[in-house]
Amino acid sequence: MIKRILNLTRNHKQLLMILADSIAIISVLIFSFSVRLGFGYYPPDDLLLVILGSPIIAIPIFIRFGVYRSIIRYIGFKALWAIIQSVTLYAILWGVVGLLAAIDGIPRSVIVINWLFGILVIGGIRMIARWLLSGTFSINNKKNVVIYGAGSAGRQLAIALTQSDEYLPVAFIDDSSEKHKQSINGLVICSPDSLEGLIKKKNVKEILLALPGISRTHRNKIIDYVAPLAVNVRSLPSVSELAQGKVKIEDLREINIKDLLGRDPVNANNDLLAIKITNKSVLVTGAGGSIGSEICRQIMFLKPKRLILFDLSEYSLYQIEQHLTGMNESKIDVYPVIGSITDKVRIESVFKFYKVETVYHAAAYKHVPLVEYNQSQGVLNNSIGTMLLAEAAIIAKVETFVLISTDKAVRPTNTMGATKRIAELVIQALSARDNQTNFTMVRFGNVLDSSGSVIPLFKKQIKNGGPVTVTDKDIVRYFMTISEAVELVIQAGAMSKGGDLFVLDMGEPVRVNDLAEKMIQLSGLKVRNLANPEGDIEIKYVGLRPGEKLYEELLVGGVTSKTENPLIMRAEEEMIEWGLLKPMLDELIEHSNIGNQLKIRELLLQIVPEFNPQSPVVDLLFKESHKI
Repeated sequence: MIKRILNLTRNHKQLLMILADSIAIISVLIFSFSVRLGFGYYPPDDLLLVILGSPIIAIPIFIRFGVYRSIIRYIGFKALWAIIQSVTLYAILWGVVGLLAAIDGIPRSVIVINWLFGILVIGGIRMIARWLLSGTFSINNKKNVVIYGAGSAGRQLAIALTQSDEYLPVAFIDDSSEKHKQSINGLVICSPDSLEGLIKKKNVKEILLALPGISRTHRNKIIDYVAPLAVNVRSLPSVSELAQGKVKIEDLREINIKDLLGRDPVNANNDLLAIKITNKSVLVTGAGGSIGSEICRQIMFLKPKRLILFDLSEYSLYQIEQHLTGMNESKIDVYPVIGSITDKVRIESVFKFYKVETVYHAAAYKHVPLVEYNQSQGVLNNSIGTMLLAEAAIIAKVETFVLISTDKAVRPTNTMGATKRIAELVIQALSARDNQTNFTMVRFGNVLDSSGSVIPLFKKQIKNGGPVTVTDKDIVRYFMTISEAVELVIQAGAMSKGGDLFVLDMGEPVRVNDLAEKMIQLSGLKVRNLANPEGDIEIKYVGLRPGEKLYEELLVGGVTSKTENPLIMRAEEEMIEWGLLKPMLDELIEHSNIGNQLKIRELLLQIVPEFNPQSPVVDLLFKESHKI
C-alpha cells in the first residue's frame, strides 16, 4: 500500500492529502462539539451544512500557505509552522462565518477547541505519514550506525540520516564526559569505552565520524581506537570542504589514508608559491606522472604565463592535457610536448622556443625492481637525462631549475637510488659554476596514492578478498600526500639561493604492516592470522624486492638548518666538483650506451661511495651477459 502511494504522481498525492484534510476538518468539528457538550453530538441540518462546508474555507487557506507544497517524507518545522498559521486563520474564519450566519448552538469555546484539535490532527496526519513513508517498515534493510561526535556536524548528520534508506543511527559517541547519558533526537550519547559493547548489542555495521573540525593528530587517535573493532568507518570532510556547514549523507566518505599519518599540514606561504610561477613560462618534465601531474595542477592555480607539459608517454601527456583543459578557467596557454630528457637537441629547442623561465624536473624511472633489471636505462634517464636537461637550462638562461629527488638517494641500496643521488650531485656541481640558473633540489619520501605507492595495491587486494602482500613485517616508510609534497616543492624552489638541497619533513615513519592492518580493519573486515584464523583478509609477507631496504633515510649527513616553512629543511651535504664529476659521467654514458653492466656498477660505486647494492639481480645478469 505504501509503495503504491509513493508511486503516485505529485498531483495525485496532493489530491489525496486534500481529501484526508477535508475528512479530518469535518471530523474535528464534530468532535469539538462533543467535547464541549460532554456527549456524542450529531448537529442539526443548518449546523451540519456549516460543518460539511468547512473544507471550502480551510482548503484554499491551506493552499495559500503552501501546506501542500511540502514533501511529507522531509517535512520539518517550517512546514509545521505553516500548518499552525493556516489552521489558526481557518478556525477564526469558520467561527466568524458561523456567528454571522446566526446559527444557534455554536458555543464560542468550540472555536477554540476546533483550532487546538485542528492543529493536532492536521499536523499529526503528516507526522504519521512521514513516519510511515520514511521507511520505518523497512528498518531491517538499513545499516545500524553509530555517529562519533555529538557536536553540530553530528546533530546535522543524524537529522539527515532520518531520511536515509541506507543508514539507521542508534547512538552517539563523544569524548566529552559532560555529554554522556544525554540524548539528541532520541539517540543516547555514550562514552568511547562503551563503543565495543554497543557494536555487539546493536549490531552496528558502520561508524560515522562527524568531527570535521578536529586536528589530524586527534583524528588519528580516534581512528587507532576504532580500527580494531572491525567495522567500516566513514568520515565527514574537513570544515573547509563542507559547503556552508551543511552536512549531507553524500559527504560521507571512506576514511582517507592521509588521516592515518597523524600530522597536521602547515599552511602554505602564498607569496612563496607565486614567486617562480605567476606570469612565468613554466615547464614540467614527467608532466603525466603522479608527481608531475600534481605540480601541473597546482601551477595552473598560480596563473603562469604559459605551461609546457613535457613527457615521453603520449597517453600520459594526453591525459594530463585533457584534465588541465577542463580546469583552465583563466585561459592559460598549455602546450603538451612529446620528448625525452635524454634528447639534448629537443630539450634545447623547447627551452628556446617557449622562452622557459622555470623548470620542475619530475621525469625519472622510479620503480626500484624495474630499474634493477634495466640498470643502463636507469642511468641514462635519471642521471644523464638530468645532466642534459640542466645543461640545456644553462644555455637557455632558465631562471629556476628544481629537481624532484627521493629519499632512496640517501645511502642507496639499489640502482634507482644511486642514479638519483648522481642526479643530485650533477645539480650541485653545475650550480657551483658561474651561470644564471638557480638550481634547487627537493628530496622527500613516498607519496600516497602515487602510481608506485602501496596504497592503491592494498585497496585493490582488499577489494578482491586478499591476501594483502607486504614485503616484510618490519618495513617502514615515510609517507606524505601528493598535494602537500608538491606544495612544499614549489615553496622550496622559491626559497633557493642556488645549489640548495631541501629535505621535506615527512613526519614519523609508518610501518607498512600497520598500515595494511588498519586499511583492512577500517574496511569493516578482520585480519586473518594465527591468533584469528576466522578473519577475513590475510596479510602475506613476500620478502624484500630487489634493491629494497627495510627503512629509508632523508639525509646523507646530519647537518640541516631551518627555513621559512617548518616542514622544509635545508641540508648541507658533500658534493663533487664538476671538473672531477664530468669525466666519470662521460664514461658512464659510454658504458651505459653499450650495456656494459660490470663497468656501470663500478662507476656507480665510484661516484656514490655510500652505494651499498643489495640486489642479486645485476650479479645474475653479469653471469649471463655483460652487455644488456
